[in-house]
Amino acid sequence: MGNVVVVGAQWGDEGKGKIVDWLSERADVIARFQGGHNAGHTLVVGGKVYKLSLLPSGIVRPGKLSVIGNGVVLDPWALLQEIGKLREQGVAIGPETLMIAENTPLILPLHQDLDRLREEAAGAAKIGTTGRGIGPAYEDKVGRRTVRVADLADEATLETRLDRLFAHHDALRRGLGAEPMDRDTLKAKLMAVAPEILPFAGPVWRVLAAKRREGRRILFEGAQGALLDIDFGTYPYVTSSNTMAGMAATGTGMGPGAAGFVLGIVKAYTTRVGSGPFPAELTDSVGERLGERGREFGTVTGRKRRCGWFDAVLVRQTCTTGGVSGIALTKLDVLDGFEELKICTGYELDGERLDHLPMQAALQERVKPVYETLPGWSETTAGARSWAELPANAVKYVRRIEELIECPVAMLSTSPEREDTILVTDPFTG
Repeated sequence: MGNVVVVGAQWGDEGKGKIVDWLSERADVIARFQGGHNAGHTLVVGGKVYKLSLLPSGIVRPGKLSVIGNGVVLDPWALLQEIGKLREQGVAIGPETLMIAENTPLILPLHQDLDRLREEAAGAAKIGTTGRGIGPAYEDKVGRRTVRVADLADEATLETRLDRLFAHHDALRRGLGAEPMDRDTLKAKLMAVAPEILPFAGPVWRVLAAKRREGRRILFEGAQGALLDIDFGTYPYVTSSNTMAGMAATGTGMGPGAAGFVLGIVKAYTTRVGSGPFPAELTDSVGERLGERGREFGTVTGRKRRCGWFDAVLVRQTCTTGGVSGIALTKLDVLDGFEELKICTGYELDGERLDHLPMQAALQERVKPVYETLPGWSETTAGARSWAELPANAVKYVRRIEELIECPVAMLSTSPEREDTILVTDPFTG
């Protein structure tokens, strides 16, 4: 197979950080291909906790090249802050270990301010963004008025980019009742940060192509989850980029044939942050128990996650639309001690049985989950590293998930520690 694409197959927060870290030891290059610093990965390596938002998870592994691809939107100040924190933890980061695509669009203060202004103006209709400017930055990218990393190298080009950018944003801010932002102040900030960012900039597409020709293993790291995809997610309660495996090609400059094995990360239950439909949500004591045991708070925002039973309908759907080869099932240990477990196997809408989530937002809010009940287990799965160490009912639960989502389990995670992993199929070798 050679290369592996890792994507979330639910609403994000599936535990991608640990899995990517586990795989990064076997990879030569780790490339982020979409999203921004609204994403969050928590790595636990040798008892040490690393919290990442922009940097690829491989950055904590010596001897690896970490790449931020052009599909990412980059807040340069947030990146430098993250680099500083990791350096304080003893992680060596320099141009030899980190490369940023020259055509990566930048998130600017005006994007973050616009994000907040829109959410405030939306009132009850707000979509629950992180306020970090991700959406407005992607809008400017497709509107052909963004500032990109390469533009920081030439003041004349930067002037032209800012002229076009402010012509749009000044009018937009007036419409929202806000004062225009100071163009000269922003330019000065960009010129000041340029010497710190430009040493990392380079032709990522060219470097990755060379690595592939050399037979190096490339790990493509996605952010968020498939149900937050701008096209196939629960629109409009989604992120502003394509979060599925296909984005790995366009988000780094590699062709579709570079993908190899697509590993979908799936939590053994379901969580969601922010607004939007959630058919299998539990608002009772069971939901609270899942949240407490799973420590379900956002890595980036700190927001409490909504919790529910495993939704096989949604995961089967995302495995299909995302071309998932196999899944990594995480947080199985959170289910230890439940007398019984439920899996959502279908939906009911006005007396009709559905085997997928409809695209219409109004229907998504009205579907009712249809559950199948399975026996739980009293033994612990925490720290298990082989099937033999798992309780029989835990194995039955995992096997039933495989049947319902029509996709095999390639890896099973039983704690935040990277070693507590059961490998069924090595994504790099198939």
